[in-house]
Amino acid sequence: MNQFAVPLMAGIGFLLDLLFGDPYWLPHPIRLIGVLILGLERLIRACLPKTRGWELFGGTLLVVFVVVFSGGIPLGILLLANWIHPWLFLAVGSVMCYQLLAARSLKKESMKVCERLLACDLSGAREAVSMIVGRDTERLSEEGIAKAAVETVAENASDGVLAPLFYMALGGPVLGFFYKAVNTMDSMVGYKNEQYLYFGRAAARLDDVCNFIPARLSAWLMILASWLLGLDGRGAFRIYRRDRRNHSSPNSAQTESVCAGALGVELAGDAWYFGVLQKKKTIGEAKRPVVPGDIRLANRLMYGTAVLGLLVFGGLSVLIYGIWI
Repeated sequence: MNQFAVPLMAGIGFLLDLLFGDPYWLPHPIRLIGVLILGLERLIRACLPKTRGWELFGGTLLVVFVVVFSGGIPLGILLLANWIHPWLFLAVGSVMCYQLLAARSLKKESMKVCERLLACDLSGAREAVSMIVGRDTERLSEEGIAKAAVETVAENASDGVLAPLFYMALGGPVLGFFYKAVNTMDSMVGYKNEQYLYFGRAAARLDDVCNFIPARLSAWLMILASWLLGLDGRGAFRIYRRDRRNHSSPNSAQTESVCAGALGVELAGDAWYFGVLQKKKTIGEAKRPVVPGDIRLANRLMYGTAVLGLLVFGGLSVLIYGIWI
């Protein structure tokens, strides 16, 4: 493998995602990771006592098994492909990188919300947004639905696009699958409720660690993208500096604050989860209401940031592998 193999895989994967997204009919490895997490959770819970200490231990076991399987299987496939032929290695690695990115799917699903809102189909919009957010959607107003969709695009610009690109630049598809396994675990068991408060703690903590650097790089790239795309770059930088810590997660408000500043709207705030109202700080300034068109602008900003990330992380990858190879 030469120094251009890994950035080539990432670039081809990004192009494939841009063109095709995530076909619903095609079995997806991230869904398989989700099945693995669900099965292991049931097995571990069935074998261990339901006490705080054992749930912490069981959650740690879950993390170890999931990341070993999720990274080990792609590694084995890539080694076999490389043994057969270097071009097969490049092709397989590129497909893997494609499967790790979610820009096209994020845009597609969030734009369904925008389309329902523009058609004045409030119940349809609530149903569409419920597919991409974790909060309760039954009480959401039209602005609340649009706000939830914008927040999801802003946050997942890092989790679903920039962070995978960052880890692919460092360690190819194998490290990319490691990251996606951690992120998927956090989305499934990383809740602070009675069921997962202790069992999901290891997954949530590891996700915070893995996203710490990518989230901040994503925010800075998004600030630059807001300038290049003619949005409020100055506002993006100002709100980022002020509100980037206005979230219980150390990472989630990084890109949310940039997006809020770039669009000139207020995001976050109180939300219902599993029937319980959770008090949250707001992000940004309510210069105007959030409208359906902001979902389109958020996606435009997400894609601009992704292109910058591909260029920056690709250059980093060439530099890293040029030194070691």
